[in-house]
Amino acid sequence: MLVDSHCHLDFDSFDEDRSETIQRAFDAGVGTLVTICTHYSKFKKITAIAELDPRIYCSVGIHPHQIEEEETIKLDNLLEAAIHPKVIGIGETGLDYFYDQSPREDQQISFRTHIAAARETQLPLIVHTRDADDDMAAILSEEMQMGAFPCVLHCFSSGRALAETAVKLGFYLSLSGILTFKNAEELREIIRDIPVDRLLVETDSPYLAPIPNRGKRNEPSFVVHTAEKAANIKGLDIPSFAKITTENFFRLFSKAKPYLGPNG
Repeated sequence: MLVDSHCHLDFDSFDEDRSETIQRAFDAGVGTLVTICTHYSKFKKITAIAELDPRIYCSVGIHPHQIEEEETIKLDNLLEAAIHPKVIGIGETGLDYFYDQSPREDQQISFRTHIAAARETQLPLIVHTRDADDDMAAILSEEMQMGAFPCVLHCFSSGRALAETAVKLGFYLSLSGILTFKNAEELREIIRDIPVDRLLVETDSPYLAPIPNRGKRNEPSFVVHTAEKAANIKGLDIPSFAKITTENFFRLFSKAKPYLGPNG
């Protein structure tokens, strides 16, 4: 079984066929889905989706793009939400200097608040980072000196230095459909050198559909294509790669439990 460690099942593009989309993932051999929170104001909708099936989990947080439109998130808000049995991660949070939809200072403040929640709960920090490698590496390294926390850099497409910093800090990298894109050779070279016990796979659906579905709405069942590409890069067969990355997932997201069936 594979895990889609990062998808957005609450997004409007799934409103007409959410149940069918989820079932297609299970039918494709994706045994666990994590639907990620980007708006704290939509947390109830996200938990409701996670409660649809024991194989679905969720997170709590505010995406750096949404900081301006959401009320300022407080540590207590995150800690209270994290008590929910379906919440297994904090985020997504981070820094996005490519779109700069929120002031960078505000992004950094929000990011550090999420880190504090991850440190206190020991739930993994789910990090979005784009065009912010230096600040991201500096903040993660600085915050780790203040107390350890688990972390994954989701949809990793940054540079080698940040990848190496993340691994040195004990963090994980999650691979999306970007890995399959023709212009992603530099990323593939980086992943070739990253220990396989630090890798996860995801879709980030409905975005970034992998080849051969690029241009379509992405969905969790498509994580199979990213896993096939990553397995090839690492010189592994699909069953071996699926086993390793699924074990990685449950080691990192330790609050989640493998599904043992209706009688398990």
